[in-house]
Amino acid sequence: MEVQVNGRTVLERFPAGGPRGSWPAEEFAHARRLEGLPAEVVMDLATDTFLVIVRGEQGGDATA
Repeated sequence: MEVQVNGRTVLERFPAGGPRGSWPAEEFAHARRLEGLPAEVVMDLATDTFLVIVRGEQGGDATA
């Protein structure tokens, strides 16, 4: 599910409290990079989640 937030497309969200920490988010971002998307992982402190994002307009046209 892609959502546009502040010029970034959020591709996926992962809970920070999981036993593997950011690994699932990093693995997801790595798979997207292999597909050619410049995906990166950032921490959303307000929701305590790791977000996999693409900066700019590249990810899609869904809006929040």
